[in-house]
Amino acid sequence: MSVPPTPLAPAGRHAAAGSRSAALSAAHPSGSMQGRALTIREFPRAERPRERLKALGAHALSTAELLAIVVGAGVARRSALSVGEELMAAAGGSLRRIAGRPVASLTSHAGVGTARAVAIHAALELGRRFAAEAREEGAPVRSPRDVHAIFAPRLEDLPVEEFHVAVLDAQHRLERDVTVTRGILNSSLVHPREVFREAIAERAAAIILVHNHPSGDPTPSAEDRLVTEQLVAAGRLLDIPVHDHIIVGRGRYTSFAEAGLL
Repeated sequence: MSVPPTPLAPAGRHAAAGSRSAALSAAHPSGSMQGRALTIREFPRAERPRERLKALGAHALSTAELLAIVVGAGVARRSALSVGEELMAAAGGSLRRIAGRPVASLTSHAGVGTARAVAIHAALELGRRFAAEAREEGAPVRSPRDVHAIFAPRLEDLPVEEFHVAVLDAQHRLERDVTVTRGILNSSLVHPREVFREAIAERAAAIILVHNHPSGDPTPSAEDRLVTEQLVAAGRLLDIPVHDHIIVGRGRYTSFAEAGLL
């Protein structure tokens, strides 16, 4: 079986960081003569990422500068900013691609050990969760777009499928988000008993099914349709209607209700 992704810094900011770093190295004879990049401590104080963030706010920094702050320190011949720039370059300027890389893959970059790779993943996950909170808490879920906005930040970039049940109250507000299963979706794993257990406990007025497709394509599979049919039938017996089944893809979604598949 994807609230909007964490925004990337504009390409101009990333380029500006690279040109600033190069300019600083060129202006520092001792650094350039030794054929190395400047360390952050050798930058003029006003040009250091942490000082810039304090003076100007996080929004003024390039993505590479923000990554440099997360990385914390460079290594021999490389500043933390150089490490951040390399991470962005390797990902084609995409934080989404960095988030999709395993911790072990990030450690292939000089200056990124396991602890720093974990910190990068944690920072990106905090960004996703912050985006998920952007929607007003307690607001009614009125459309498939609302459901997508709630679940997309957590689901659209996952490498495996997750099946969730959104439990709604009588005012169509999200009462609970229940994770039923993680892994390949099939009818034997997504059993009505597991799906409706929390809904019954919460005296749910209705539920919405949500899962992601790691491929990024939200087109329903035959198994998706079978699971949905089984759960809709179970909901009728329990008098807990299934209002929709949303498949989250990368930047888009499919609603069974909108597509006339319920």
